[in-house]
Amino acid sequence: MKLSAELKAFEDRIAHHFETPVLLTRAVTHSSMSSPTRSDNQRMEFLGDRVLGLVMSEALYQADTDAAEGQLAPRFNALVRKETCADIARDIGLGEVLRLGRSEMISGGRRKQALLGDAMEAVIAAVYLDAGYDAARTMILRLWKTRIETVDDDARDPKTALQEWAQARKLAPPKYVETARSGPDHAPVFTIAAQLDNGTSATATAGSKRQAEQAAAKALLAELESTQ
Repeated sequence: MKLSAELKAFEDRIAHHFETPVLLTRAVTHSSMSSPTRSDNQRMEFLGDRVLGLVMSEALYQADTDAAEGQLAPRFNALVRKETCADIARDIGLGEVLRLGRSEMISGGRRKQALLGDAMEAVIAAVYLDAGYDAARTMILRLWKTRIETVDDDARDPKTALQEWAQARKLAPPKYVETARSGPDHAPVFTIAAQLDNGTSATATAGSKRQAEQAAAKALLAELESTQ
């Protein structure tokens, strides 16, 4: 099976050229395009997630030999979570080569965070199945290099960190309130306010409620830290 020009260019971006091209084709095929004769990438997502987890565990373990498990775990979570995978997918233009059904195309599937994150995991699986663990590890470490080097010691996601901040001060859990919504139905933009019982709040805008909530929590944490 020959790859399209777009997928050949994508091979260059990830610096891996497939001995079995069908693996890459399957990795970029969303379930909205699946059929009895065309496999999608759902099973590959499962495998790629595990390969990524092993590579990140090994990398963090080796990068800081003095770190305790309590330090390594939040760093690990920050590096393997869906948002990070989606960011990497954007970095390499994965959305441009996804094979989507009409409904996903219309609804802006190439920009959806969950879809991009899943597809990134599938690409990892494709490289692993094509050339083995070392090849997958090499690609992951290259693509995640900057993030591995800069991941915070306390890399909990902002919502978790804000909730723990509130609990430590015997406050109720933060509330997240949608204050505005704009854009077309297939590409909405949400504005979310993160609010604490002590009266402090911060807002943020993003293309999904989850992203906006995380951004609002991050902004509120920054505000709280600046006043301490």
